[in-house]
Amino acid sequence: MAVVLVATGCAPTVRMEPPESDGTTDQMCAALVAELPDTLLDAERAEITPESEVMAAWGDPPIGLRCGVPRPAALARDSLIEEVDGVAWLPQPPNEPTLFTAVGHTAYVELTVPPSYGAPAAALTTVSALVDEHIPPLPDGEL
Repeated sequence: MAVVLVATGCAPTVRMEPPESDGTTDQMCAALVAELPDTLLDAERAEITPESEVMAAWGDPPIGLRCGVPRPAALARDSLIEEVDGVAWLPQPPNEPTLFTAVGHTAYVELTVPPSYGAPAAALTTVSALVDEHIPPLPDGEL
């Protein structure tokens, strides 16, 4: 996911690439994004461009979230999966992850956390609760 900080006037704007929509996940993703906090890992919510109901960003360097992204190409039956509060996350790259994708739900959710924020556990916990609440799980055994 490309997340770029753009200076425009007083407040920074984060340029993000919106996920291609198939129309099936937009409503649940919009509900998840609407409930995201104003602060994540002590970073304040930022404006994003283009405006989207399925994306959010915080801070500088930007933490980015996109809901409704395609299934990760790296996702396989033997992938290393981290579970946070019942939500499975695919960390990428495996040795020093900065991109985490919630899998096992009807919409995939990407969370990019730059290394400067330290451990992403608090952000993953916050987002996991909203994924669990808004994105229905896939049948058992499916990622």
